[in-house]
Amino acid sequence: MTDRIANSELRSKLMSADEAAQFINNGDTVGMSGFTGAAYPKALPTAIADKAKEFHSKGDEFKINVLTGASTAPDCDGVLAEADAINYRMPYQSDPIMRGKVNSAEMKYQDIHLSHSGLQVEQGFFGNIDVAVIEVTRITEEGHLIPSSGVGNNIEYLEEADKVILEVNEWQSLDLEGMADIYRVPHLPNRTPIPINNVGDRIGNTYIQIDTNKVVAVVETNAPDRNSPFKEPDEISKQIAGNFLDFLEAEVAAGRLAYDRFIMQSGVGNVPNAVMAGLLDSKFENIQAYTEVVQDGMLDLIDAGKMTVSSATSFALSPEYAEKMNAEAKKYRDHLVLRPLQISNSPEVIRRMGLISSNGLIEADIYGNVNSTHVGGTRIMNGIGGSGDFTRNAFASTFISPSVAKDGAISAIVPFASHIDHTEHDAMVIITEYGFADLRGLAPRDRVKKMIAVAHPDYRPLLEEYYERAAKNKFLQTPHDLATAFDFHVNLAEKGSMKG
Repeated sequence: MTDRIANSELRSKLMSADEAAQFINNGDTVGMSGFTGAAYPKALPTAIADKAKEFHSKGDEFKINVLTGASTAPDCDGVLAEADAINYRMPYQSDPIMRGKVNSAEMKYQDIHLSHSGLQVEQGFFGNIDVAVIEVTRITEEGHLIPSSGVGNNIEYLEEADKVILEVNEWQSLDLEGMADIYRVPHLPNRTPIPINNVGDRIGNTYIQIDTNKVVAVVETNAPDRNSPFKEPDEISKQIAGNFLDFLEAEVAAGRLAYDRFIMQSGVGNVPNAVMAGLLDSKFENIQAYTEVVQDGMLDLIDAGKMTVSSATSFALSPEYAEKMNAEAKKYRDHLVLRPLQISNSPEVIRRMGLISSNGLIEADIYGNVNSTHVGGTRIMNGIGGSGDFTRNAFASTFISPSVAKDGAISAIVPFASHIDHTEHDAMVIITEYGFADLRGLAPRDRVKKMIAVAHPDYRPLLEEYYERAAKNKFLQTPHDLATAFDFHVNLAEKGSMKG
């Protein structure tokens, strides 16, 4: 294992995770690697959690502020949250224990656009970064870091932190070397255009160069990334995937898209993965992706010769496909580029790509405003992640979702979204199993009919009744009846169903 640490200076700093945890103190702000269950530190979080429990048992406080790239995994976010070791967390989380702590106000959480996070670290919005804890595949003789299965905000944390702890994970394939493209965005006010004109353009190094004097500990691990398996597409997911393909076909018919020029972005989840499965049998060839994460469906598209290149910042693979990546990383290296988060989610580059984005939602209202983060307007689920980066800057932005949840008790189409992450100005197409609502070029009142048409049939009369009531008001640009606008949500809270 130690042969993965070729630099003698850093090899001399080898120690256990418990020993390395001594460098992290109560009140510290810690920047950790990790993005959607990939490339997060595997040993330090548990060691920090154990340290926190020891402090708490003596009646002493021990909490840290944790900054990452996005969500991590139960053995990172989960163990830290369970140990009450976190005071503040940003920018995205998906762990159920952490979610519970956030919603009960036992810890603070800030949900921000992922493209903003690195710059805000540089600008000191989160205070001083005391420690960076970063997973790598190996360390070169020069002390350069070979990224593991994701890059995220690692550049910013390594540059801004006073101290650095490295985890060298033997489980990560050595053949990942060469997949990363590390480009540093100049700090303000000296920023320049990012020189990416095509999805597969490589503009940086395959390694991260660091100040080795800041490294205080190196820890060896051998543990897999922990991503959840995707479910086999059910009938509703297949119908949504079919409607998404119908939308793409309509774009081709309108002359806005060609079968060999589809550049995609996709959020994470079972339905997006079903969409990619649908692309396998479609007319689209030479598909490219400029996105956040590489998912199972993208590997299938590459294997089938349907996708030529995917640019992302990390993997979001099921356990089976993570093993597949480890075994075949050398092959996939020719088709995948892993970039820093400031590049993968750059509004400038996204706009230049002319891509079609696809993300999930919790609910959308009859005018096309989208809530992707809060249940009932107050209870956080995960976070906005990078969906805003892509929605705002895509050539065409789509949101996909089943029309109902909880056996029909919850409608994805509501009179007025209880929380709005993506306004009607950015959300262009809403897709459910009942079709797609193309809202482009339509005034608010003209969107209502299309939105109700993609709602579940059980809710269409209720939505129509609401709009008729709202349309009796004096001002009619965006008609609402504020007295009953949230009746769906009130019914759910009081009666267990939006139907009331």
